[in-house]
Amino acid sequence: MQVSVETTSNIERRMTIGVPAQEIDQAVQKRLQETARTVRLNGFRPGKVPVSVVKRRFGDSIRQEVVGEVMRDSYIKALQEQDINPAGWPKFEPKVMEEGKDLEFIATFEVLPEIELGDLSAISIEKPVSEVTDKDIDAMIDNLRRQQATMKEVKRKCKNKDVVTIDFKGFIDGEAFEGGSAEGHRLTLGSGQMIPGFEKGIVGAKAGEEIEIEVTFPEDYHNEELAGKPAKFQITVHKVEEPQLPELDADFFQRFGIDAEDEAAFREEVKKNMERELKQAVSNKVKNDVINGLLDVTELEVPAALVDQEIDRLRQDAAQRFGGQVDFQQLPKEIFEEQAKRRVKTGLLFQEVVKKYDLKADPAKVEEKIQEIASTYEQPEEVVAYFNNNPDQKSQIEAAVLEDAVVECVLAQAKVKEKKMKYEDAVKAGQPQR
Repeated sequence: MQVSVETTSNIERRMTIGVPAQEIDQAVQKRLQETARTVRLNGFRPGKVPVSVVKRRFGDSIRQEVVGEVMRDSYIKALQEQDINPAGWPKFEPKVMEEGKDLEFIATFEVLPEIELGDLSAISIEKPVSEVTDKDIDAMIDNLRRQQATMKEVKRKCKNKDVVTIDFKGFIDGEAFEGGSAEGHRLTLGSGQMIPGFEKGIVGAKAGEEIEIEVTFPEDYHNEELAGKPAKFQITVHKVEEPQLPELDADFFQRFGIDAEDEAAFREEVKKNMERELKQAVSNKVKNDVINGLLDVTELEVPAALVDQEIDRLRQDAAQRFGGQVDFQQLPKEIFEEQAKRRVKTGLLFQEVVKKYDLKADPAKVEEKIQEIASTYEQPEEVVAYFNNNPDQKSQIEAAVLEDAVVECVLAQAKVKEKKMKYEDAVKAGQPQR
């Protein structure tokens, strides 16, 4: 077998492979003989069909089948000989396939790019600094109570945190616009569900009243046709309801899986959960800044095969979120492309940092992360045992710890600026990015 490799780009290779005709002919002859022993043809007893007849009837298709297998096997063997690690399956292009002649074909494929990390000291990281205050805990508990509230209709003027049932119709320059009207819409005042000024304009109205408010769509509104434009809304208030908050008792605590004897114990558990959430949010924010920084300072071309694989994973995840009622192949690939490219680039860059700085998953930190996960369950020792007895699951924890090591490695060289934030703002800053 003859092999030559041409580098056509940083990530593309063209491999020309030649296979002696004798090897092809022997494989075809063997397949013809195997077929003659199993094929059934009228006028011949089973296993007694002459090879010449089989060749006349099936020779072309058998040869094509054999050539396909030889190309695949020869390609895999050539990769091993040349010590090449492809990023995906190749495109085969036969050049010479005639019977009696040496087979020659071209395999075009992608490889992982050679990465030269940029200047890590040029990366800027903003690290949130925050804490959970009593005021934050009060707000969280109030939110939990409102999630479990019952509603009572009232005849008074509405105020923030009331739920109003309204009809509304919006106008721009005197003309109704698409998507600007609704009937029987339930709205919690002060929730920020509507554009700025809308909910505030309803406060003070009573059931049965008709009001008109003037608001302006934000400049960054998702609908560009409405962004920055002033609008008037005609609103009819049908009902005002006041939330009836549940008592802070054992029954309420149990609704959230907390076995607390009194409000003080409940507050302590809520605080622990909030602190875990805050810690994770800060970690997410810093990690995202590290990713953005690596992408900014490093030029990187990604193999299309890896992007396509990631797109399919994202499509499958999206289909599952629809309850499996949507075939993921029906989802347009284009809407996942940028996210897929970012994920592939991130993976390649993290691998390069691991390789360059010889990073390892610290066993002590792996155990610490397992303990941290286990602490959120009722039987933590069972969770610890589960991870320790399941190598595949534990390897996922090790991968997460290794990612943390990459982040710490970059942080040690980057420009890190701490920024004081309120709990709510810090959690919001740590929300995952697409």
